[in-house]
Amino acid sequence: MSVPDISRLDISRPDHCRQPGFVIAVPALSRGVANRSEGLRHPDRLIAQWSASRVLIVDDAGRVELDPTSGGLRTYQAPTLAGAPPPEAVLLGSVNRADHWAIRGEPAAGATLRELGPVLSDTDAGLLTTATALLNWHATAGFCPRCGAPSMPGPAGWSRVCAHGHEDFPRTDPAVIVLVHDGADAIVLARQPIWPPGRMSVLAGFVEAGESLEGTVVREVDEEIGVLVQDVTYLGSQPWPFPRSLMVGFAARADPAAPLRPREGEIEAAHWVDRSTIKRLLTKPDEGWTGADDIADDIDMILPGRVSIAHRMIQGWAEYC
Repeated sequence: MSVPDISRLDISRPDHCRQPGFVIAVPALSRGVANRSEGLRHPDRLIAQWSASRVLIVDDAGRVELDPTSGGLRTYQAPTLAGAPPPEAVLLGSVNRADHWAIRGEPAAGATLRELGPVLSDTDAGLLTTATALLNWHATAGFCPRCGAPSMPGPAGWSRVCAHGHEDFPRTDPAVIVLVHDGADAIVLARQPIWPPGRMSVLAGFVEAGESLEGTVVREVDEEIGVLVQDVTYLGSQPWPFPRSLMVGFAARADPAAPLRPREGEIEAAHWVDRSTIKRLLTKPDEGWTGADDIADDIDMILPGRVSIAHRMIQGWAEYC
């Protein structure tokens, strides 16, 4: 496959008429409102505030318990669980002047962030997203990346330190997610072989070392479906703590006459889908819709779930103009 010459492509913001100038709703996992200031993490302050703190319990599968009265996350008064912040607890932030923490445990019954993200309040969505990200990191970061010695969590759970004093911080891997459109009335949807039957989405890929976000957009689209894009436009971003990604959303324009060449082993199928079909799919996000004119009748399409930024991107484009 040829390497695209990114330097010759127009990645400026498109004008309103030639390309979509649409906006997307705030993604489900980007709605956190807790105060996450680094100043809250001072050890003396954490101990002083512990008696008024709340604790969220998350099991190894990421499940949490819901409050039967409010329907939100169930948290517990910190002193009922421990007399001081446990070493393995992570500080999620402060809400209404009360520190909120998360710790591994066994909730009575529960659901995961993937299931709850779209229906939780802004506050709860942010808390659970942060808890999932931090606890997942600690579960896999038990050794210093510099010397290999065992490491221990810092006082607020936002770092780990080994016996040699090397400090490690939670890692976030940037990835682009791209809605490829024709500048008019169609977008590209594709599917990976490992997805459930019928699931289709926009394209995505990780940013490589020494690469810009815009450069990643151009490279990933070319690698995955064999077409070059231009008019790359930023749409929004969302943390994706499964385990540690930041999804950065873009729109980009491609020539609808260019043949789509799905990459073998990575993309099972790719199709141009018109706006009317997308709108019908959005009304049945869990059921899909069969029978678009440019898609085989036997393909049952299902869009990404509402917890994903992909859903927001597709919805924003469908409602544009």
